[in-house]
Amino acid sequence: MNLTLRIYPDMEEHERQQIIALVKREVVPAIGCTEPMAVALCVARATETLGKRPEKITALLSANILKNAMGVGIPGTGMIGLPIAIALGALIGKSDYQLEVLKDCTPQAVEAGKAFIDEKRIRIALKEGIEEKLYIEVTCEAGGDTATAIIAGGHTDFRRIARNGEVLLDKMSATAAEEEDNAPQLTLRRVYDFALTAPLDEIRFILETARLNKAAAERSFTGDYGHGLGKMLRGNYEHKIMGDSVFSHILSYTSGACDARMAGAMIPVMSNSGSGNQGISATLPVVVFAEENGKTEEELIRALMLSHLTVIYIKQSLGRLSALCGCVVAATGSSCGITWLMGGGYKEVSYAVQNMIANLTGMICDGAKPSCALKVTTGVSTAVLSAIMAMEGRTVTSVEGIIDEDVDQSIRNLTKIGSRGMNETDRLVLDIMTHK
Repeated sequence: MNLTLRIYPDMEEHERQQIIALVKREVVPAIGCTEPMAVALCVARATETLGKRPEKITALLSANILKNAMGVGIPGTGMIGLPIAIALGALIGKSDYQLEVLKDCTPQAVEAGKAFIDEKRIRIALKEGIEEKLYIEVTCEAGGDTATAIIAGGHTDFRRIARNGEVLLDKMSATAAEEEDNAPQLTLRRVYDFALTAPLDEIRFILETARLNKAAAERSFTGDYGHGLGKMLRGNYEHKIMGDSVFSHILSYTSGACDARMAGAMIPVMSNSGSGNQGISATLPVVVFAEENGKTEEELIRALMLSHLTVIYIKQSLGRLSALCGCVVAATGSSCGITWLMGGGYKEVSYAVQNMIANLTGMICDGAKPSCALKVTTGVSTAVLSAIMAMEGRTVTSVEGIIDEDVDQSIRNLTKIGSRGMNETDRLVLDIMTHK
């Protein structure tokens, strides 16, 4: 692959540093599903602000937080759902750890957490009257003192901290629009140019996504996590049905990492835009393809950056939580990375995006859970197929469905459906989940 690339004159130093800062904010390690971890983080901060062990904890959550926290394993506990995450956030959580807030968990802490739950000290309810899809409000009480912490907008974005009515932090007035003004304005072309021209040493940090997420996959192959999809695909089925190929390895590694994460393995994964599954899906197909095709370290770095930054770009208009499955977005990123590793240029990469959107638009998110491994596998399967089509010069055209001649408009069409068109779907999914 020819890596002699022209430097685009409009990619100035300050803009490049803005993009690097954006990627470093959005691509971070997390242990366990990010929604219950964000709740645990909020509890930990409220407890620290209270300055003592809480006697009572009230968690008021947005519908999307509830949806994504109900059915996932909490690392190190062997348990599912919010109560144990909240209890441990209060008992052993450290807010400095961010989304690794519970990494000090021990069997003794789990037993103490179970006792905390049994004593009926935790109340969880839906926060009414908010439009924010990512909202966590935790109040801790003990000995006549109260402390409140609020996270909103992002999984680690504290908006309000108060103790006994004294406000210690107040960013509630900060709007999403104001925050977006501070973020670099991306297009697919700009994403592509940055990934392929940025000085290598400035973006080498993206390799950490490969190390963490590959380790999570390999952990799943040796254990029994979730539905065991990745491990199954690595066994007889890989040889007898799917063939021992790059494609089957992409599927097994990606689904395996998801198996381990969603089942509560005490192992960090590198997330993207607040989702571990998005980080996994943006990373592992690219890593497996690069390794098994003898690509250089530089090619891997640039392909990973292209993948992850594409995901961040799409999520900017979709939002962190939506009714649209994040696997769609993340697999679109990996399809871009794979297409470039196949020798494709910008035209082929844009074709891959068009093909992804044409196929996977409308895949619903019905909460974070072990079966997300199935959706991840669907997403990355389509990523490979979309890349192959793109390299053959084939793309879904603007006379078909929601696809526009302009790839950025196609992305906006996708995110408009996910963020606005599927709101009623989101409400119905939550209603079904909470009334079973």
